Amino acid sequence: MEAELMALASAGATALVQQMVSDGWERARTRVAAFLAARSGADEQALGEELEAARDEVLRAERSGDEETADEARTEARTEWRARMRRSLLADPEAAAELQAILDELDGSGEAPQAHHTTVITNNLTGGVHHSFTLQVGTVGRINRIGNDDVSGTGGQGGPRP
Repeated sequence: MEAELMALASAGATALVQQMVSDGWERARTRVAAFLAARSGADEQALGEELEAARDEVLRAERSGDEETADEARTEARTEWRARMRRSLLADPEAAAELQAILDELDGSGEAPQAHHTTVITNNLTGGVHHSFTLQVGTVGRINRIGNDDVSGTGGQGGPRP
């Protein structure tokens, strides 16, 4: 059982560190702080501040431009939070289901409340070897189609949108 809990703690710490540099950070911080506080008796706000400090270190290392420094910061954060999650799970093995639900929520497979709609686009290249760059392009903003020939997003006015 301990091996399963360790694997779950490792997955939790990895997901947490990944969220530190993503748009989902606030939700991750809130959920993980609540999870850990419920098992350790620690103050949830204080845990949130510790998580924020760990995130600041990771972001600072990421911005340094030195990949070795960034890897080291991510590894340190993962190690620290894996140990905390492991201790929480060992103290309360029944909490494994809750941590798994948090992980599912963070990776998008859970039933998390959505603040906005996200569209996922998958592209596949097939048909042999391509010796060139591949470019994936998305739409920023919206496109209005008026008539058969206006796809400028300007509503036929020819200028920038407000």
